Amino acid sequence: MKVGLVDDHAIVALAVEAVVAEVPGLTFAGSSDTVPELLEKWPDIDLAILDLRLADGSSPVANVDRLTAAGARTMVLTSGESPYLMRAVAKCPIVGLLRKSAPREVLETALREIVAGEIQLSTEWAAVMDSDPDIESAGLSPQEERVLAQFAQGVKAQTVAYDLAIAKNTVDDYVRRIRAKYAAIGRPAHTKIDLYQRAVEDGILPSSLLPTTP
Repeated sequence: MKVGLVDDHAIVALAVEAVVAEVPGLTFAGSSDTVPELLEKWPDIDLAILDLRLADGSSPVANVDRLTAAGARTMVLTSGESPYLMRAVAKCPIVGLLRKSAPREVLETALREIVAGEIQLSTEWAAVMDSDPDIESAGLSPQEERVLAQFAQGVKAQTVAYDLAIAKNTVDDYVRRIRAKYAAIGRPAHTKIDLYQRAVEDGILPSSLLPTTP
């Protein structure tokens, strides 16, 4: 089986390549920053190890769907900072879900089981599937997510407008629209703290960040 990694951190690629080398029946093809790039380089990939959060901002669910359509199986390797994204991808046709913090032996065992034709049911995956009901998505557009990512951290509207090359009034309109979308699904975001929490829940911001103003 030919294995490819989709992750934008070089150190992760080195670690995964070393583990794959220890598993009979697997060959490490290489790593890419995005799913399209991986499939362009290795269209005959058998197993893709996929990070949930990529620099291109792509949806992990869409990434799994694209890999599946190309005939590849997908194992998710994640830092686990977004419960929402983990719940979403756990329902996709993946063959495993592991945390990057797991010991090397756990990843090696998972890969051996996949070679044997088994689905790797990790404790992380089980916990995700047994967690509370899904948080309903607000259905934000990519531009709305970009605005939210900055505004929720306390960045002033004028600065957001400059960074995104739009008018400040447009930023204000986006923020009103974002609040309305969250309110409509029962996840109100009246303050910047609320917006930050919604952004973390939806995987738009990592939980390690803190907004600077309420």
